[in-house]
Amino acid sequence: MGRRHRLVGILGLAGRRVLGRLTTTSSKQVVLAVFGVALAVALMTTVSGIALGLGADTAIQSEGVDYWVVPEASTASSVAVSVGGPQLGATHSITDRLSADDRVDYATPVQTQLVELSPTTGSTAEYVLAAGIVPPDDPTTVVGLSTSALTPGDPHYANGAYDGPRTGELVVNDAGAELLGVSKGDTVTASVGGSRANFTVVDVSESDLSSGVGPVPVALVHLSELQTMTGSTQGDLADQLLVSTNSPSVKSDIEALYPETTVVTQTGLAVRGTSTSSLPLAMAAVSLVVSILVGVLFVATMMGLEVTADRKNLAVLSAMGYRTASQTLLVVAETVIVATVGGVVGIVVGIGGISLTNALTQEFLGVRVALFDPILVVYSVVVAACIGLLSSAYPAWLTWRTPTLEAMSRD
Repeated sequence: MGRRHRLVGILGLAGRRVLGRLTTTSSKQVVLAVFGVALAVALMTTVSGIALGLGADTAIQSEGVDYWVVPEASTASSVAVSVGGPQLGATHSITDRLSADDRVDYATPVQTQLVELSPTTGSTAEYVLAAGIVPPDDPTTVVGLSTSALTPGDPHYANGAYDGPRTGELVVNDAGAELLGVSKGDTVTASVGGSRANFTVVDVSESDLSSGVGPVPVALVHLSELQTMTGSTQGDLADQLLVSTNSPSVKSDIEALYPETTVVTQTGLAVRGTSTSSLPLAMAAVSLVVSILVGVLFVATMMGLEVTADRKNLAVLSAMGYRTASQTLLVVAETVIVATVGGVVGIVVGIGGISLTNALTQEFLGVRVALFDPILVVYSVVVAACIGLLSSAYPAWLTWRTPTLEAMSRD
């Protein structure tokens, strides 16, 4: 019990000494150590936020869409591959309800499916990412493709009977057209599992949707026609719901549409889930290593100078009964506390860095590339504490070799 009380006393003393130095700025070394850790952690937090954003799953987005709804439990997958994750139901009726709201410019469900397309005049068969939508009356852009060539509405849906006339219309991007060797007016056969249907290419449009290896071949079709092929008519299923509006008050209504969904507010690319790409992981790992190296070197140097400047006080503690081991523990505790304080400051600055990064990329690129997750707070504090522990070795060594009597004899 005595050892426990002594340990608590040493930790309390360390906290008071650090607080006194920071509040009175009586020690430039301690202030600089806090600044060094704060800078390292801030950079790490910002880069980690960018890594989270780059490593997230990309949601289908339409130009000018202010909100979209995605299932909370969606599995991590690439935008180019449909994996049969959680979907939204009754999407046509929900869309009609939203479209009737004067505050909403337009709303459409989106179902994505990897479809095998082959020209009826050739033997080529290639996979293309098909997005099923309900084209609005006023043309817009979804997955980088204009909906102007598609018949507005979704006639095949027929109020849920799915027996209305098929339009058979398909808009493909230039990458998909080149891959298939088709042009406007050509007919292609789409295959999903055992289901097959013919579509006519009504437009070939440029699209900026791309992956790390080049442009992604994508196509737009009417939602009900893709639902029929994928067996999603029962329940009127779609992967997400896009809503375009200039009224922030609509968000609360959208959030009430479905339980266990996420309403994302953003222009450009939405990100969710986790990617298996190595680039974001490499970015996070490099930022971690650099932050620890910079933090340890900075804190070890500054706290080493602080111990040297504080030799007389340490000698006084020795005369009061604090043994060398207790003094060493005191210095280690002070170093960890200083690093942790710097980490907390760094988290605040890092969150600001994430916001600034998103503001800049939104302004110049039209996308937000960074994400903030509460786990970053815990992560940053742990890293800061580790910096303190690692960097405490040098000031602890200096404490061991402090000559008590010599220090006491100095002015």
